[in-house]
Amino acid sequence: MGKKIVLIDGNSIVNRAFYGVPDLTNDEGFHTNAIYGFLNIMFKILEEEKPEYLAVAFDLKAPTFRHQIFNEYKGTRKPMPDELREQIPVLKKLLKAMNIKLMEKEGYEADDILGTIARRSEAAGVEVSLVSGDRDLLQIATDHIKIRIPKTKAGKTEIEDYYTNDVLEKYKLLPQQIIELKALMGDASDNIPGVPKIGEKTATNLLLEYGNIENLKEHIQDISKKSVRETLKEHFEMAELSKLLATIDVNAPIDFSFEESENTDLFTKEAYEIVKSLGFRNILSRFDETVTGENQLAECQITVDDFSAATEVFANCKNQPVVAFWCEFSDGENAGISLCYEQERFYFIKEGGILTKKFICDQLLQLMLHSPQTVFTAFHIKEQLPFIEEIAASLQFAKKQLFDTSIAMYLLNPLGGNYDAKERQFAALESFQKYEELKSKLAETNMLTLFSEIEMPLMICLYRMQREGIRILPDELKAYGEELGKQIEILEKSIHEEAGEAFNINSPKQLGEILFEKMGLPGGKKTKTGYSTAADVLEKLSNDYPFVKKILEYRQLAKLKSTYADGLMNYVDENNRIHSTFHQTITATGRISSADPNLQNIPIRMEQGRLIRKVFVPKEGYVFIDADYSQIELRIMAHMSGDQKLIDAYNNNEDIHAMTASEVFHTPIEEVTPLQRRNAKAVNFGIIYGISSFGLSQDLSITRKEAKEYIDRYFEIYQKVKTYLDKLVEDAKQDGYVTTLYGRRRPIPELKSSNFMQRSFGERVAMNAPIQGTAADIMKIAMIHVMEALDAEKLKSKLILQIHDELLIETASDEQEQVERILEDAMKHAAELAVNLEIDMHTGSNWYDAK
Repeated sequence: MGKKIVLIDGNSIVNRAFYGVPDLTNDEGFHTNAIYGFLNIMFKILEEEKPEYLAVAFDLKAPTFRHQIFNEYKGTRKPMPDELREQIPVLKKLLKAMNIKLMEKEGYEADDILGTIARRSEAAGVEVSLVSGDRDLLQIATDHIKIRIPKTKAGKTEIEDYYTNDVLEKYKLLPQQIIELKALMGDASDNIPGVPKIGEKTATNLLLEYGNIENLKEHIQDISKKSVRETLKEHFEMAELSKLLATIDVNAPIDFSFEESENTDLFTKEAYEIVKSLGFRNILSRFDETVTGENQLAECQITVDDFSAATEVFANCKNQPVVAFWCEFSDGENAGISLCYEQERFYFIKEGGILTKKFICDQLLQLMLHSPQTVFTAFHIKEQLPFIEEIAASLQFAKKQLFDTSIAMYLLNPLGGNYDAKERQFAALESFQKYEELKSKLAETNMLTLFSEIEMPLMICLYRMQREGIRILPDELKAYGEELGKQIEILEKSIHEEAGEAFNINSPKQLGEILFEKMGLPGGKKTKTGYSTAADVLEKLSNDYPFVKKILEYRQLAKLKSTYADGLMNYVDENNRIHSTFHQTITATGRISSADPNLQNIPIRMEQGRLIRKVFVPKEGYVFIDADYSQIELRIMAHMSGDQKLIDAYNNNEDIHAMTASEVFHTPIEEVTPLQRRNAKAVNFGIIYGISSFGLSQDLSITRKEAKEYIDRYFEIYQKVKTYLDKLVEDAKQDGYVTTLYGRRRPIPELKSSNFMQRSFGERVAMNAPIQGTAADIMKIAMIHVMEALDAEKLKSKLILQIHDELLIETASDEQEQVERILEDAMKHAAELAVNLEIDMHTGSNWYDAK
């Protein structure tokens, strides 16, 4: 065989993509994750197969005999979510624009169309690759028909391939026996009922002995196991019906020609416009310049490569209302700086000869420092600051004269995920063209002050923290890792001895077999790949089974060693400092995140994890001062709800958890036990996150009834909290978003989902995001005030880390008193609330002691 055809099960793959790819929306709020995932799978397949022919099949329901039965039994299937349904017509439009053959037939499912065309193609001497998430199609696999089943998780796709021998190896059955397997065991995902109490193992053994269900029916009396024999006798008509439902029609009356399915020009102008409207920037790169109009953009570029012309451009930029810039020195061929102050053109000042990198960057810096009326805009300004470092010396400059396009896009759509320029080469032009629209939208949504007064100066704070980094003691880190290794080895030996055999503790399959088969522990949840050994499963068992507690401890120690003891070594520079990258456009709530390495995730729950903080130390002549907000989210909830009982408790410095325990458990406050206080603490913090009675019961190992009584009692005590949280959800359903005290918006599209779990998640987000987002905003304000005060007093001490509600300052020993005053003043007065903001502050010669 020579030529090849790729056939794609449209409904199956788009459905798989919808659930496998995190929710995405374009600038208009249209859901795009299913389309994006489908395209990624399709391009992956096409790049691997390089087929001459390509076609995609979709379902069209109609009343044929098989499908009347099919729809009657499958009619109980949950309706397609609206967020997915709206994407399918757009996907079909895009596929047609890409000249891809679409196949639909009244009365036939996509699998009938695919099975028919696959068999015709094989007969015509064409190799077939059939792509579907539906394992029913394994029944048509042959030596020339390959079934390809994608698995998409967190945006990444892996593909399982099945020819005849692959099906035989995986299922011990021939492809045509997959129909029989489904007839017996059913398929819940496809609403095929099967025979009650017949699982995959039993069904496979029956088929290995009898071949098909017709022969099995003749020999039911020969089956030795009574329970299997009786259920087959009673329910065999379900097996026959299920076989009818599972059997693919490979002789459907489908009009098809190879000529109409030629895989030729996918990347058309019409397709480009649709992809562009969907916001798929990485897919746009697949289109060439004759389609994208990149050649037109190139006409907007004026390359400047001589000294006099360059100085003239810088002079013309001075005191323009808006100047966009982009520094690019990673590309040796096109290194330089782009400047734009007009709608239709930009100037690329190219590095070379007398136009050195230093000269060009100095000219840009001088332009910025001496143009007080100009706003300078760019994508990801923090990444540009190393070329114009003196700009980072002034937070006021950032407030008044910097406009980060990426941050503006993020504030307007914090769920977008991609805030880059479409083409780095034209980033200055794009930023200039977006400036007025973005500024206008920020004003319309009441986020312009949030942008200019908080996010822009914060960007400078984060850059300076990155630049400073934090000192580490490599020898101590190595010793810490070695000690962990010894503890892991001892624990591993103990686990093996108790289990009675050696096994791979890191293998979920082997661990599951030890726990739930050999040791017979309760709560085993068997999946297709074995028993679940996820953390939540093991944690429920750990209180009653010390062996499980050892497993959890082993995992924690192994993570400590790999991620921190060993992992951090990769980030230590020549000065023994680690420079994390801080992001402000990642989280939907507005919280700052840390990466490469993530220093916000240094363990604190277990003592062995906390000990790693001992290897983080200040430089000589300095100490660490660590300040942490006390219960900031609960205080914010008290303020935002207006609950006077909570407000008074905080302002009177009462123990809020003990007070809640006293009220919930009807116990005098002086008699509240440590356990009651811990339970009340779980309720207090759980309320902020919209915890359910089920969730609380899991956290406290109590019944759902008891948990519900705790929550109900809490809301009786703090009635305004209940009113406030209910109103948040109500307003979010109406508006589509919630806001913080500072106007930050968090869209909640999940509230409109047809899926109950997604709606419930949306309700929890509606309750929590305004509180968590306000806490993030207050912390950002505190950071800005701390840095401004350090600058104003010309101190040597530097803010080097922000970890959620905590700030760490590398403090010169002779400035300790000043820094403590600055921290206390800046953090306590970052916001004026109905309750006091309180902090815990500690000093130490390493991060552990300071915490």
